[in-house]
This record gives sequence, structure tokens and C-alpha cells, in this order.
Amino acid sequence: MHVFVTGGSGQTGPAVLTELLAGGHTVTALARSDVAAARLEALGATPHRGSLDDLDSLRRGAEAADGVLHMAYGGDFSDLDDMKRRDRAAIEALGGPLEHSGKPLVVTSGTLVLREGRVSGEQDEPDAAGLAGFRLVGERACLDLAARGVRASVVRLAPTVHGPRDHGFVPMLIATARRTGVSAYVGEGANRWPAVHREDAAVLFRLALEKAPAGSVLHGVDESGVTLRTVAETIGRGLGVPAASVAPEEAAAHFANPFMARVYAFDGPASSARTRTLLGWSPRRPTLLEDLTHGDYLARPAA
Repeated sequence: MHVFVTGGSGQTGPAVLTELLAGGHTVTALARSDVAAARLEALGATPHRGSLDDLDSLRRGAEAADGVLHMAYGGDFSDLDDMKRRDRAAIEALGGPLEHSGKPLVVTSGTLVLREGRVSGEQDEPDAAGLAGFRLVGERACLDLAARGVRASVVRLAPTVHGPRDHGFVPMLIATARRTGVSAYVGEGANRWPAVHREDAAVLFRLALEKAPAGSVLHGVDESGVTLRTVAETIGRGLGVPAASVAPEEAAAHFANPFMARVYAFDGPASSARTRTLLGWSPRRPTLLEDLTHGDYLARPAA
């Protein structure tokens, strides 16, 4: 399969490109800069110059492909309406050339769209008013294409897609612990996060392209729910600082970001049982706590 990929030079992208190429596929990937193009070439992909706002470029990439994987997401988080508009427009541009072809379109979302406080499966109703409800516009734009002859599916990734050189939520938590001298969790720290290793997520993306049925919602989740207190305690031991509770009303000041305070307090466990059965996906890489203990997270110099 010749796959057109957006977001191939991001954090998860290189692992996905490596997995696709190892699986016998060829890859053309969107590149908005010379640096990104060089990185993609080094990985074995063919760069396609353009951006998420260059809809003609997205259409050309999709027209020349046997399938499309959309991982990129950009914009200004202070203007969520614009971010939603841009993502919907990009997905519609990518999906248009695939209509009535049966070709796959896989779009990325996250499990933070789910309802808080319960273990949610792939077919449970997400929370449009929740923490990441803005991502549901892209999900809907993708799944609507299933009625127009596109083998469209959505992969919701866990909030921590961990592995070497991670620069997501967990490194931000570590940086705060280094800065404050306390590895903090909010309240009792009993809130749960799903987690998945980056290489396991890459396998899921490949399987989704190869065989996910039209209209599928898939969960990129290995561990259903790791408590944030356990994460904080593991970080504390590694850094040699105490793990301690921060009251909810003090979390925004401690983490220096009101949104991140909400993220670190979010209780959003998720199941991937249906995804595993549907695609035969079987995660086997290290767990989040194993990566925190033995990986490169705590060995990096302070930011």
C-alpha cells in the first residue's frame, strides 16, 4: 500500500513510518519545512511539501495514495474554534479523493474525549463538553466519510504515548517536579490515565490502515488506567524528591498552567478490548512505569 501520512515527523510519526515501511508499505509524508523533509527522507519516506492549511496539497497527496493516515494537529489552543475548523477542513480535503474507493483513511484523536470517572470502551458515547471535546469535530468529519465509500476509522491514543525522547504530558510532569522539588499529584491521586508505548501505537496504526472496518473507533490503549499518584511516586523516587498531594484549588499554580492542572486531575480510564479483538492487536512493549524506571525519562538533563 502507498500511504500518505500527515504528522510523520512529529513525536509518534517516526515510529509509525518505521512500522509501515517494515510492513512492506511505501510512505509519502507531509513536510512543511526543509528540516521535516530531511527527517522524513532519513526515515525512508518521500517528503510531500505542504501544510495542513494548504488544502490543495493535502488533496494531491491523498489522490496519489492507496490510503491516508492523518496524525497532525495544529493551531492556537487559545482559539479552539479555529483549531476545529482547520482540522475538519484538512480531513475533508484528505477524504474527498478517497470517496467511493474503499480506500482507508485513519484519523487520530485521543481518549481524553471520553467521559470522566469510568472505564470507557470504543463504542461508549464521548463527552462533547469534556476536557478534549474539541477533538470530536475531527472524529465526526472522518466517520462521516464512511457513508461515502471511504474505509474511515479513528484511533484514539492514550494521553501518554510513552517511549524514548517523549516530550508530552509525562516529561512536563517531570519538569515540574524538578522545578518545584516535589513530585505532585492532585488530591488523592487516584485518578487514572490510560497508557501505550509508542511502538505499540505504531502497530495499531498499521493494522487500522490494513484492515479496520469503515466507521471503526479504535483505542490505542495498553494499560487501562495507571493512577497519577503511582506515576508521581515513581518520578519522585527517580529524582530523589518527595511525592506529595496538591489540593485541586492549588494545582493550577503548582503546574503553572490551568489546563495542565485539569489534565493531571482527569480520571479517564479506557478499554481497548474491542480494538484488540477486531484487529488482533496485542501490545507487548514496556509499561509506563517500566519506562519511567528504566527508560530515558529521568536520565535527561533538566529542561
